[in-house]
Amino acid sequence: LMEWTDQALVLRMGAFRESDIWLKLLCREHGLLTLFAFGGSRSRRRFCGCLDVLNSLQCRVRSSKDGRFLNLEEAALLQGPRLLRRNWQRMGLAANCLRFVEAMGVGEDAAPEAFLLVEDLRAVLEAEKAPPVLLPLYFRLRLAGALGFAPNLGQCGRCGREISEDALFVVDEGQLRCSSCRSSRFELERYGVEIPAQGLDLLRHVQQSFPSGWPDGELSPPVRRACARAIDGFVQYHLGLAWEGNYFRRV
Repeated sequence: LMEWTDQALVLRMGAFRESDIWLKLLCREHGLLTLFAFGGSRSRRRFCGCLDVLNSLQCRVRSSKDGRFLNLEEAALLQGPRLLRRNWQRMGLAANCLRFVEAMGVGEDAAPEAFLLVEDLRAVLEAEKAPPVLLPLYFRLRLAGALGFAPNLGQCGRCGREISEDALFVVDEGQLRCSSCRSSRFELERYGVEIPAQGLDLLRHVQQSFPSGWPDGELSPPVRRACARAIDGFVQYHLGLAWEGNYFRRV
């Protein structure tokens, strides 16, 4: 039997049979996994009532005898939210982000960064100050980058020039076009999003930082709409995911 220990974040949990629990865990070294905690709803000695969503755990995991599934043998609470659980609006923001983690999947290579990203997200939602308006969209852009799907928001995708002014984001390529290279009729007919320079600076910052470092200042409506359209278009076209009815569906 294979056995290991790891830190993990609870993304989702549910009951099956009388006293057993299944869990979606984002493990710091092993990535996103589904585990079973047999007797999880009753055992205080092995789990201490610590299997709630967004809790950080120290886990001991063992594979089943036939190797088909993983059992959570023991877990200890490391950290968990308090204020967040009493704020349904922020819990909704958290659920949106956690569903995106599930929809994307996280392998071992990206697990450490994804784990820290979600822990930092929890800290932002737990804090007293209001989170950024576009928090779920920022999170999608940032996690996509951690998993190797980052759009190039620094240079023109055609001539390679560094861009510091307004630009066109060509969604199907995940690249920018500078004012010179976007002049052709073909470029103008493609699905693109006009992003002001302020929006590009913001999105570049989001790509390179964690949620606690994301700007929470008021954005003008045109900048906010442009950033939202660019991220949503990129996620739908390149990752094949759209948020509908409280879950991500494949498109």
